[in-house]
Amino acid sequence: MQWSRSKYEKTVAFTTQFVCTQLQLVIAEMHETEISETCKQIHALMLTNNVDMNLWQLSSKLIGTYACCGDLISSKLLFQETPNPNVFAFNWMILTLTFSGFHEEAIGYFSLFQESRNSNSYPNKYTFSVVLKGCVGLLDVDLGKQVHGMIYKVGFEKDVSVCNGLIDMYGKCRRICDARGVFDRMAERDVASWTTMICRYADVGRIEESVFSVRKNEVGREGLFPDLVIWNAMISGFVQSQRVVEALELFRDMLISRIKPNEVTVTGLLPVCGMVGSVGRGREIHGLIYRMGLDINVFVASALIDMYSKCGSVEEAQNVFNSIPNKNAASWNAMIGCYGKHGMVDCAIKFFDRMQDEDIQPNEVTLTAILCACSHGGLVEKGLEIFRSMDSYGVKPNKEHYSCLIDLLCRYGRMEEAYDIVKQIGVEVTDSTIGAFLNGCKIHERRDLAENISEHLRMELKKPGGFVTLSNIYASEGKWRGVQDVREVMKDKRVHKKPGFSSV
Repeated sequence: MQWSRSKYEKTVAFTTQFVCTQLQLVIAEMHETEISETCKQIHALMLTNNVDMNLWQLSSKLIGTYACCGDLISSKLLFQETPNPNVFAFNWMILTLTFSGFHEEAIGYFSLFQESRNSNSYPNKYTFSVVLKGCVGLLDVDLGKQVHGMIYKVGFEKDVSVCNGLIDMYGKCRRICDARGVFDRMAERDVASWTTMICRYADVGRIEESVFSVRKNEVGREGLFPDLVIWNAMISGFVQSQRVVEALELFRDMLISRIKPNEVTVTGLLPVCGMVGSVGRGREIHGLIYRMGLDINVFVASALIDMYSKCGSVEEAQNVFNSIPNKNAASWNAMIGCYGKHGMVDCAIKFFDRMQDEDIQPNEVTLTAILCACSHGGLVEKGLEIFRSMDSYGVKPNKEHYSCLIDLLCRYGRMEEAYDIVKQIGVEVTDSTIGAFLNGCKIHERRDLAENISEHLRMELKKPGGFVTLSNIYASEGKWRGVQDVREVMKDKRVHKKPGFSSV
């Protein structure tokens, strides 16, 4: 029996819809390139058979499939050719662009979404959840507030997932009071609500409020209990605030509560041992990792290497590195940094070369680590060679790289070269960079360069360190008028130097 044309098209269309759905389900099990190629084959089949792309919104399905496998070029081209993309297509474009780091472009698609306003493309709760992540990526709280207004206008302010997104956005934009306001107005909360609120408190250093919420068991009153994410967030918050005792106490409370730690827990806790130089405590956590059967992945291994490095045990750091079956850039970076900190510059250089021999591409962190190693070891020419070759690694020099280079040159008296680089950076220079340069001027008695750079930058310093160093340069030469001028500038800019103190 011969099929009619319309029946054939519908059959192809139905098959396409089914296959696209299945491709999105197996994306984690197949390589993204394989998914993209399969999608292109289906797309070609539809075009050669003149299948109506609007049937069952097939074009939107294809857009979503291209997007979810990371083929942004194909998804954008198809999106442009689609007359009335539906909410599914818009959501996928916004989601993929956001998670790929193209936040402004993602917001652009959201604006287009708002302008289209046809029956097929009205934002839903998933749209707003993703757009809020774009606001976080841009750290644009004003844009976030506009999105909040839209959410209120369309009636999604009662949706738990959308409110969780608002809490996250306000918290990460450092507007913790606004985040708490959304949290308090929620008629219903889930574990994610509490987790997000507590994490954001931890981010801004208001650890007591997050811990208090758990310990007086406010969470339990709503039939919920602190999960592993909450414990990890609070431990991480204490560590970031350098509150070692509280971090360790909280970890103990977590174990007493029979919450099993995971790789995130130990990765967050290990820096505590480095802060206090307690290699014994670090070994205990290392042993706990084995006893609990936790996976020593590249992140845990890198944290262990960093901990042993800060505690002065290079050999144990090397042993951890050697035990990693599949090393990535983070593993190599940690070991290069370890050798650099301990003055083992030759080992750091060898590891840098070995890393490339094993086809691991150096990244920004790698180059910062190797430049610091060259600085500590006095390898000026090698450091300059590496800095000049950064383009070959596909890395654009950032502020940290320039700081390392300035430090390298200043340590060994090459002040004119350092001066030229600081001028090249201009007003984008960081306080740490200018501080390193002025300190070099002081050591090598180059008041002329210190004055020149201060005038060149019009004293665009925000922290007191640079001002104090410049003041000390004048004082060491008895130039009291210069000291007075610097103090007047500090006063005008309301820059204050906190008095030093001793913990002894």
